[in-house]
Amino acid sequence: MKRFFPWESGTLFSKMLMVGSLLYVLCEKNNTFLGVKTLCFDMLLFRTVLTVFIASIFEVDAAQKPNIILFLTDDQDILLDSMNVRRLINDEGITFQNAFVNSPICCPSRSTILTGKHLHNIMVTNNSLAGNCSSREWQKNFEPHSFVSLLKNEANYTTFYAGKYLNRYGDKDCGGAEHVPAGYDWWLGLHGNSRYYNYTLSVNGTAKHFGDEYLTDVMKVYALSFLNRQQTLKDPFFMMLSTPAAHAPFTPAARHAKKFPGMKALRTPSFNYSDTNRHWLLRLPPRYLPSDISLLDDIQRHRMQTLLAVDEMVAAIVGKLEKLGVINNTYILFTSDNGFHIGQFVQPWDKRQPYETDIKVPLSMRGPLITPNQTSQLAIASVDLGPTILSMAGVNIPQDMDGVSFYKDALKNSELRERNILIEYYGESDSETVDVSCFSREDSKQLSYCVQSNWCKCEDARNNTYACVRRVSASVDFKFCQFYDRENFIEAYNLRSDPYELHNIYIEMKPEQQGNYSATLNQLLRCTGIECRSLSKDVMKSGTIVTDVSS
Repeated sequence: MKRFFPWESGTLFSKMLMVGSLLYVLCEKNNTFLGVKTLCFDMLLFRTVLTVFIASIFEVDAAQKPNIILFLTDDQDILLDSMNVRRLINDEGITFQNAFVNSPICCPSRSTILTGKHLHNIMVTNNSLAGNCSSREWQKNFEPHSFVSLLKNEANYTTFYAGKYLNRYGDKDCGGAEHVPAGYDWWLGLHGNSRYYNYTLSVNGTAKHFGDEYLTDVMKVYALSFLNRQQTLKDPFFMMLSTPAAHAPFTPAARHAKKFPGMKALRTPSFNYSDTNRHWLLRLPPRYLPSDISLLDDIQRHRMQTLLAVDEMVAAIVGKLEKLGVINNTYILFTSDNGFHIGQFVQPWDKRQPYETDIKVPLSMRGPLITPNQTSQLAIASVDLGPTILSMAGVNIPQDMDGVSFYKDALKNSELRERNILIEYYGESDSETVDVSCFSREDSKQLSYCVQSNWCKCEDARNNTYACVRRVSASVDFKFCQFYDRENFIEAYNLRSDPYELHNIYIEMKPEQQGNYSATLNQLLRCTGIECRSLSKDVMKSGTIVTDVSS
């Protein structure tokens, strides 16, 4: 990709400025130019004029806000790959290899992304209205203060949103299609959870049904239309494109339905790995997956197929930015709302667990001043996305935001520093999704989604509630998780020596180490705003964290 330099702008003024600058340098060095010594006297006047012009140019550049685009996929773990995303974003910018979500489930994670706040500060506990997912309380107390609203109100960005928003968006009990969240100029919000065909969008507050039009393609059409309109506008723009891929029901576009024949679910070391030293939900039967697990292979293949349309959308939008001549003033970020497991620890397919498959996500970014083809070990959380985007736009980060901006770190590809990331999850039950041939009606009151089609292995439970410290530094790569069940079960993993989390070493930790991690976790669960940022970035000074944990 061709990089932009001032002398490539093609304007007469820029060329005159470059020639004039050269003349001045030559005159200052030799006190003569082509044998005419008296020219340097006149160059003093040129020096003054040049200084004024340069100052004015830098003033204009400083005032020019960058455009920002955020691609958000759904349930895309870090191991799923996309060719155009890799070529057009990763290779042209920076790829973060330690990116985590603060909760491995859609609505809570998306709420954290939008607000820059941890779950305990917004109390979005699950994907239901009762769990504050797109509820009236959410709309009143948090939507007006999202990072998008701040971009709109404080930096005059023209804003665009298309695709999945929050799982209960569009519900009649929370305003239906007429409700357009604060801060959006163009709004195309999907009613409910991920769908690919036969869905309804709120188009700027009016419900519109789509039948056989693939959602990712529709999002692309609207996005390109929005970009065409920006040619006539002077304001910077923000776009958020939130695709359903690669979420269930894993429906690819018809043109991609035969792609990746023979693809299988990844047989990682944790695949079908049974371990009794884990929290009770994972100890439920069956002990192992059945011999025929071709269903898991089908799911993996379909997930990859759904991402092909996303790949095409990324290519189309980057191509449009290049055609409009704004690519060099546009930041593009690509990430997912959570990860996904398929067969790991005998869990058929889902998220909701504290393991790396579920909480580690892809994250890459390109844009002005970012050197191409970089990788970074910086530890980043989804709570950081909002503050980072505000920093790009020159908007002050509100004191009550819990996340930390990684914008400046990305520009200079800073080295890995101490970081503690808080992971929160609130378990839920749904007896209607529990097959009585799997568990009794009494047991089903505590469980969620245990059915014959997934071999009766339950996805969730009412007390599958936990919090973790995910600690990353130059010397430590560690996870400490407290489950709030009757056992108060704890899991701890040294990922430097055990990257697949096969060995829970909590019982091997020294009492001091156990106490320090527990104390830090409790601090993080109570923090707000600046306090969260301090605990996240500078915990070593508090003395509550040990520097190493041996396995």
